[in-house]
Amino acid sequence: MKSSSPIIVALDFPSKKQALELVEKLEPNRCRLKVGKEIFTREGPQLVEELQKRGFDVFLDLKYHDIPNTVAAACRAAADLGVWMVNVHALGGQKMMETAAEALSSYEQRPQLIAVTILTSMGSEDLIKIGLPESAEANVLSLAKLAEQSGMDGVVCSPKEVTALRASRGADFQLVTPGIRPEWAAKGDQNRITTPAQAIEMGSNYLVIGRPITGADNPMDALAKIEQELAS
Repeated sequence: MKSSSPIIVALDFPSKKQALELVEKLEPNRCRLKVGKEIFTREGPQLVEELQKRGFDVFLDLKYHDIPNTVAAACRAAADLGVWMVNVHALGGQKMMETAAEALSSYEQRPQLIAVTILTSMGSEDLIKIGLPESAEANVLSLAKLAEQSGMDGVVCSPKEVTALRASRGADFQLVTPGIRPEWAAKGDQNRITTPAQAIEMGSNYLVIGRPITGADNPMDALAKIEQELAS
């Protein structure tokens, strides 16, 4: 691990060129980087390798959700790539998560294995439409319990569920929270959001932050403002 920062910058760009233009303005001891579906599909493992050569910890955010053997093989591929964190979708079920955890058990330095619960773009009305009648928080708590029982290191969750998750899952369970917006930043398309300081105070371990940093005229200035908020 190269950084102790809780800040994970989301590289939500369509090309390697755009991503690296931002990365050149960041410092690896002050943040980690998240590589998601679009840019990984376009640029592949070579982008992850390039980011790691520049000294950054990489969260490979591909949300694996398939039959257990397929997900296990994908997790091994991510571990072989050397990523710091990788995730699966908790809705894939207990057997899928258990098989993924077992696939990484032999690695001396394995990635943190995190389960996605409910996407932060989804509210309770959206969940009802896909057959999950309980509230977003109830679904998150249920999926997080299943994830822990299945060997996951933690979950991705909305900051709105952090307090309840920290109380129910204990101090060692890792909570990775997107939907983070400083007070000075636009809300965007996230429904369940909070500020960086609020999320850490409630018990988040890691904060996934995109546009407030990536869309800033000076990304390091934006990162510094968030660091100051956390320090205060």
